[in-house]
Amino acid sequence: MSEPLVKQTPTYRAFTSDDIAAAHALSLAVRWPHRAEDWRFMFDAGAGFVAEDDGAVIGTALYWKFGVDRGTLGLVIVSPEQQGRGIGRKLMELVLEALGNRITFLHATAAGKPLYEKLGFSECGTLAQYQGAIGNVQPVMPPVGDRLRPLTSDDVPKVIEMASHASGLDRSATIPALLDVAQGVVLERDGELVGFSLFRRFGRGYVIGPVAATPSPDDQRAKSLIAHWLAKHAGEFVRIDVPGGTGLNDWLIALGMARIDSVVKMVRNAPADAHSDQHDTPYRAFGIINQAMA
Repeated sequence: MSEPLVKQTPTYRAFTSDDIAAAHALSLAVRWPHRAEDWRFMFDAGAGFVAEDDGAVIGTALYWKFGVDRGTLGLVIVSPEQQGRGIGRKLMELVLEALGNRITFLHATAAGKPLYEKLGFSECGTLAQYQGAIGNVQPVMPPVGDRLRPLTSDDVPKVIEMASHASGLDRSATIPALLDVAQGVVLERDGELVGFSLFRRFGRGYVIGPVAATPSPDDQRAKSLIAHWLAKHAGEFVRIDVPGGTGLNDWLIALGMARIDSVVKMVRNAPADAHSDQHDTPYRAFGIINQAMA
């Protein structure tokens, strides 16, 4: 009688560009929408680890460092056939070791949250995902005195400042990288920028984000920055991930976008209340880059 096969312990190593095809296949296996191009963009901006079993990639986790003391992590995926072996936890431990004492953020599904809590993360906010291919959307006029126009190279330093304040993360490298693949518009008032939004290919279609703006009645600035892209791309599949606490929920649903998911924002190495959705900043985030890079 033959002895039962014993699974070998997975091996772990640094993620390389050669792993993008296998990582993309993993994300398809768990029904995530990322394209191979999305993986490449995120890997080029960060680093990560893979788990291998007999030469096959069965798990991934990526991370990003921002400035001297912040970081995020994401794209933590384990092949459905390999779950339950502690692979996800080991990948998380490797990523957290690489990030060290940095204040670290992630977005957690309900399934992942218990593991992240055991690894020292605390809930500090929420994020809602809206998407759909909607019909004609009327542009939203910005507040009186604001002017909506295309983003130019002269705007980049101010956009970096706004994006960094709104996210709590240093975006000095991220915004220029995004502008290689994204279009952008800004809101200008009395010669000063008061908001911006970017639009690019992602997943099944397009994504709006990041979006940041100074406060305005009824979030009119944010609505103007978002509706600009929806009006230009009627019938196209568009997604936006909106941090909790904005006034956009009912408006997006009324436009025909479906709220298909909600996840929890978590932080490690810092008090949760210091990094909530309501943190004090002159610019508010109304859309993020993606759930991994936040």
